[in-house]
Amino acid sequence: MSDVADRGMEDTPRKGGKRGLILAGVLALALAGGGFVAARSGLIPTFSPKTPEGGLGDIAYVTIPPLVLSLGPGMAGRHLRFAADLEVRRADEREVTLVMPRIRDVLNGYLRAVEPERLEQPAMLMTLRAQMLRRVQIVAGEGRVRDLLVSEFVIN
Repeated sequence: MSDVADRGMEDTPRKGGKRGLILAGVLALALAGGGFVAARSGLIPTFSPKTPEGGLGDIAYVTIPPLVLSLGPGMAGRHLRFAADLEVRRADEREVTLVMPRIRDVLNGYLRAVEPERLEQPAMLMTLRAQMLRRVQIVAGEGRVRDLLVSEFVIN
């Protein structure tokens, strides 16, 4: 009896095998063609990266004089040399330069508080940079400092 049932299953043709594959191919081609026509005719907006409102002409850089810090009692004779630039609007350059002693003080205090072992971790520079930028923004005034660009970070 099982032979009869098995033969009955084998004789039944599969429905939709080739038809489904052909239908999927036609549908894919139709969608691709429709997407091309929509993009070509302007129905889909083109991507254009946004540029700053003031352009690049509104940027000025204020150099932070290099800081040399000793790395605590556990790291006898070792020190950190740090140098950076601040990206500011040209209109704020003078005000940021005037508060440079405060900026150096806040960076000096923060870098001394960080554990020396953490300074040697490769991924730590991004965290340090973000923390220092936030502290500088607070000292210089909100909206004056756009970015902190680390130019030297050497542990000797």
